[in-house]
Amino acid sequence: MNYELQNAPIINRPEESAASLQMLDQMLEFKNLLLLYSSAMKMISTRLQILDEDYALKNERNPIHSISSRLKSTASIIDKLERRNLPVTVDSVRENLHDVAGIRVICSYLDDAYEVSRSIQKQKDITLKSVKDYIAFPKENGYRSLHLIVSIPVNLISTVQDVDVEIQIRTIAMDFWASLEHTLKYKKNIRNMDEIVKRLQFCAENIAEVDLAMMTIRNSIEKDDSPDDIKSQLINRLKKLEKGLS
Repeated sequence: MNYELQNAPIINRPEESAASLQMLDQMLEFKNLLLLYSSAMKMISTRLQILDEDYALKNERNPIHSISSRLKSTASIIDKLERRNLPVTVDSVRENLHDVAGIRVICSYLDDAYEVSRSIQKQKDITLKSVKDYIAFPKENGYRSLHLIVSIPVNLISTVQDVDVEIQIRTIAMDFWASLEHTLKYKKNIRNMDEIVKRLQFCAENIAEVDLAMMTIRNSIEKDDSPDDIKSQLINRLKKLEKGLS
C-alpha cells in the first residue's frame, strides 16, 4: 500500500459534514430541552413538598405519603414521536408530548388526592392545561388516578419558557394496584390472561371501596376528638411553629 495514501488525512464530503453538524445541533437542542423539563419537574416537586409541610403544620397530618418523579430519555422521546409519525424536533416535542416530565403523588386518603390537586392548581404561576379524573370515572380495566397537565414558567439565563409537567395523584391502594397492572402490561405469554384481567378489575372495585371506608373511618376519628386531644394538637402545632422560627 502506498505510504502517502495510507497516512493521508481523511477528508469528509461536504454533505457528510453538514449532516454531522445538523446532528450535533439537534443533540444540543434536545439537551437544552431536557434541562427545561428537568427544571420544571423540580419546581413542581418542591411546590408539592411545601404544600405538604404547610398542611401538616395546620392540620396535624400529611396528605402526601410520597412524591416521585421521572424524566423521559431522549431515546424514549424520539421513539414516541416516531411511533406517532410526528417530526423528531424540539418544537414537535413541545407541541405534542405532555408527559416528558412526570410526577407521581401518592396520598394516604381519597380526599387528600383531590385536596392536593386543588392546592397545586391555585398557585398563580401554574396553569392547568388539562385534567382527567380517573377516580370518578375509572378506565375500563379498573385504573384509578387523577391526571393533571400543568405548565410552569422556567427561568434560565437568557429566557423564560412555560414548560408542561404531568402530575399523577392517587392513593396508596390505587398505586399498589397500578404497579401490578403495569407489570402485567409488559409481560408476554402469560397463561390465563383473561382470568387475570378479570381478577384485577375485581380488585380495583374492592380497593375503591376500601379507600372510601378508610377515609370515612378517619373522618369519624377526627370528628370525635376529645377536648384533651384538641389541646394536645394545639400544643404540638405551637411546638412546630417555635421550631420553625428558631
